[in-house]
Amino acid sequence: MPQTEAQGAGNGGISGHRARGVPGPRLRWWTELPLILLVYGAYSAGRLLARGDVTTAVDHGLSILRVEKTLNLNLEHPLNRLFTAHASLGVPADFWYASLHYLVTPLILIWMFRSRAAHYAAARTWLMVSTLIGLIGFSLMPTCPPRLLASGHGFVDTMAQYSDWGWWGGQASAPRGMGSMTNQYAAMPSLHVGWSLWCGVMLWRYGRGPVAKTAAVAYPLLTTIVVMGTANHYFLDAVAGVAVMLVGLLLVKPVRRLAGRVTARFGPVVAAALPGRSGSGSGGDAASAEGTDAHPARAMNATSGTHASVVSGGCQTSTGERIPHQRKLGAESGSRAPSGVRPAGRPADSGDGAAATAGGAART
Repeated sequence: MPQTEAQGAGNGGISGHRARGVPGPRLRWWTELPLILLVYGAYSAGRLLARGDVTTAVDHGLSILRVEKTLNLNLEHPLNRLFTAHASLGVPADFWYASLHYLVTPLILIWMFRSRAAHYAAARTWLMVSTLIGLIGFSLMPTCPPRLLASGHGFVDTMAQYSDWGWWGGQASAPRGMGSMTNQYAAMPSLHVGWSLWCGVMLWRYGRGPVAKTAAVAYPLLTTIVVMGTANHYFLDAVAGVAVMLVGLLLVKPVRRLAGRVTARFGPVVAAALPGRSGSGSGGDAASAEGTDAHPARAMNATSGTHASVVSGGCQTSTGERIPHQRKLGAESGSRAPSGVRPAGRPADSGDGAAATAGGAART
C-alpha cells in the first residue's frame, strides 16, 4: 500500500532517503490532492496577475531573438516553417502543446503516489518548487512568444492556423472564448519543457523496461521541438525551463527540512484543535497510542528494560507461563501425571533446562 511505503519516504532529493532527525510523512490522497490543487491554482492566478506591460514583453522577446541569432541558436524559424507547411506535423504538435502537459504530469504524479510512494513526496516537492520559481520568472520577465511578434519577424501562429482542428481558438491554447483568461506573455521560462523534463526523470529513474526508458527521453525532447515549432517559445525559453527544474531540484532538501520542522512544531497544535482528533487518531498518532496508552504495562517495561508480564482481565502471568497460574496448576496435577510426562509449568530436567528457559521466554 502506498501509505505504508510512504512512512519511509525521506527528505533528501528525489531518492527518498530520510534526513536525520526528520520523520517520514504519512501520505494520504485526500491531503495530497488539495495541496497540489492549491499550488496549481496559485500558479494559474499568478500567471494572470503577472501579465505586465505588452511593450516590455515584446522588447524582451526581441532581445531573446537577437541573442539567439548572435549565438546561431535560432532553431524556431526552421521548425515553425516546417510545422506551418505540413498539417500532418502542425496539427499533432498543436494537440501535443495544448493537452499533454495537463494529462501526462498528473498521471506521473498518480503513478508515483501509488507505485513509488517512498519517492513520491520528494518528487512532488521538486515539481511544486520549480513551478513556483517559474512563476517568479513570469513576474520578473514578461516575454512575448514568437507567435505574437509582428509578422515581419517570420513566425506563424500554428495554434491560430489550425484552430479549426482543435478546441482552442486563435488567441492561445486555451479553449475557444477563454483566451483572454490566460497570460499570453508568460513565455520565459517554458514550463512545458520543465514539466516534461520532470516526467522524463521520473520515468527514467523509477520506470521499468525499454518502453519507459524510451518515453523518458522522447517526451521532453519532443516537447522541446513542439514548443518551438508551434512558435510558442524560443529556444532560450526551453533552456530556462531546464534551469528552473535544476534550481528546484537543489531546493528540495532544504524545503523538505523546513516543512518537517514546521510540521513538528505546529502539527500537535493543529491536531489538538481538531474535534474528535484525540479520540480516534490516525496514521502515526494511532500507532503511538497503540504503543503507549493501549498497553501501559508494555510501555513501562520498554522504559525500564525488564520483561513485562501480560495483564488481561485481572489475571496475570509470570515469566515462563503461557496462561495465568500455569505453574500452580501444573504442580497440583503433577501427582496425576503419567509416568515420564512432565506437568505444565514444572521445571525441566537438567538436560533441557536452558532450552526450556529460552523457549518460555520466547513465547511470552
